[in-house]
Amino acid sequence: MRTLFVALTMLAATLPGYSQLASKKSLTLEAAKKIGAAAEAEARKNNWNVVICVVDDGANLLYLQRMDGTQVGSVDIAQMKARTAIKMKRPSKVLEDAVAAGRNAMLKLPDVLPIEGGLPLVVDGQFIGAVGVSGVTSAQDGQIAGAGVAVLAAMK
Repeated sequence: MRTLFVALTMLAATLPGYSQLASKKSLTLEAAKKIGAAAEAEARKNNWNVVICVVDDGANLLYLQRMDGTQVGSVDIAQMKARTAIKMKRPSKVLEDAVAAGRNAMLKLPDVLPIEGGLPLVVDGQFIGAVGVSGVTSAQDGQIAGAGVAVLAAMK
């Protein structure tokens, strides 16, 4: 009986531990390009020149587009907005609103830009990345980013 118990224990130890690993969605370059294209369409519809950035769930750059005529400084700002949205798992506008309400401590958060225009990308409750836009007013940047996020629902 003891031999059987030891044999079963050893067999169980060799089985894959699937229950220990999480399954997660991830953002592909193809999806990032579609998000970027939808954001670009919104910007063009309004005659706005912007930088559009898409990052993955680790805040790593996947896609970046600078439309003709957009100021160079918006390249960094769009990336910072996207990174803020994924790192904080909320729209960058939430942080902007907190600062506007007097929560100035938000300005000391490392690597965070509390300005509207960064939105997280969420699929089935999982944060898979973020989109950031810069080039026009922050509200307009947010509108463009929203168009990118909206196309994600059609990709499911």
